[in-house]
Amino acid sequence: MSQDPAASPVPLSADPAAIAWADPAREQAFAAWLSALPPEHGLKARTLRAASADASFRRYFRIDTEVGGQSGTLIVMDAPPSHEDCRPFVAVDRLLAEGGVGVPRILAWDEAQGFMLLSDLGAHTFLATLEATDYDHGPASANRARYLSAIGELLRIQAVPADGLPPYDDALLQRELDLFPEWYLTQLRGQPLDEPTRQTLSQAFTLIKAQVLAQGTVLVHRDFHSRNLMADAADPKARLGVIDFQDAVRGPVTYDLVSLLRDAYVIWDEDIQLDYAVRFWEQARQAGLPVPPDFGDFWRDFEWMGLQRHLKVLGIFARLALRDGKRQYLDDIPRVWTYAHRVASRYQGLGPLARLLEQAEAAHGGIQTQVGFTF
Repeated sequence: MSQDPAASPVPLSADPAAIAWADPAREQAFAAWLSALPPEHGLKARTLRAASADASFRRYFRIDTEVGGQSGTLIVMDAPPSHEDCRPFVAVDRLLAEGGVGVPRILAWDEAQGFMLLSDLGAHTFLATLEATDYDHGPASANRARYLSAIGELLRIQAVPADGLPPYDDALLQRELDLFPEWYLTQLRGQPLDEPTRQTLSQAFTLIKAQVLAQGTVLVHRDFHSRNLMADAADPKARLGVIDFQDAVRGPVTYDLVSLLRDAYVIWDEDIQLDYAVRFWEQARQAGLPVPPDFGDFWRDFEWMGLQRHLKVLGIFARLALRDGKRQYLDDIPRVWTYAHRVASRYQGLGPLARLLEQAEAAHGGIQTQVGFTF
């Protein structure tokens, strides 16, 4: 590849139509940057193809490489600086890498333009491997091995010092909770925010925040779930890769475990959740992490943290569907609603919130709860 920025860029793909660019100037800048990367990366520009997109403005491409006769792949990120700030991603990536967490290596970064070259953690998400191998026909032991691997990776994350990260404080918790009435209740379900409703929400949010803020704190990934873990489809016991960690904070020790075990994209029977939660709690105690000495207290913390997260996610999924046109997230709302409603129905002081959830879905025609998957 040419290292001369003035040289004509190598075509981005053998099939340029396969990679859509809304901005021709950005496409040209991307091609020029890619062509100017050092030849030791062994990039084969014409193999560039879409890898994935997420709920933000970031896009990811996969590109083939050949170095010393050895072939491989790398990932290229396109993150327009007008919409995405890559600095938190870079800072947290370096922090986690120092702690031995399986995150991508940053091989090149153009901060001004928002382009990045990363190591490739694989083409299969944790969720995709579960669907492909275990839900209907595959050996149940593969699921167990992958979840135990995920718990091991989470323990590594929580062992990383989080002192320099922003706190998951009252203000941030409240901003997240506010997404629930703003987008889920009013915009998606058409429920009026009258005074009784506001009072119900205020009382419930106060209880939730108080319980959550009393928990021990660690480094929190904030989206540690089956779509943000990369798995080896052939080896269930292989270590998982961790992505999408740029929003990491210092916060409650149960948060990421809730994200994993009460995932918005797959639901498991509660006895399975309990089994994994016990395993995590035992290992966390041995590692000196700030979990309660009694598992019953830890499980209560887990449930209340989950309620905060799931109310937030209901709002986020509604916003993604209504504002951003990503209607596929509506299909995931029944699982998230089920999680939130179960917890709100169990604990003193949350009954009015449970009824509010019921009213919102009754007006919509009723929720279709998801069947749990078991081993």
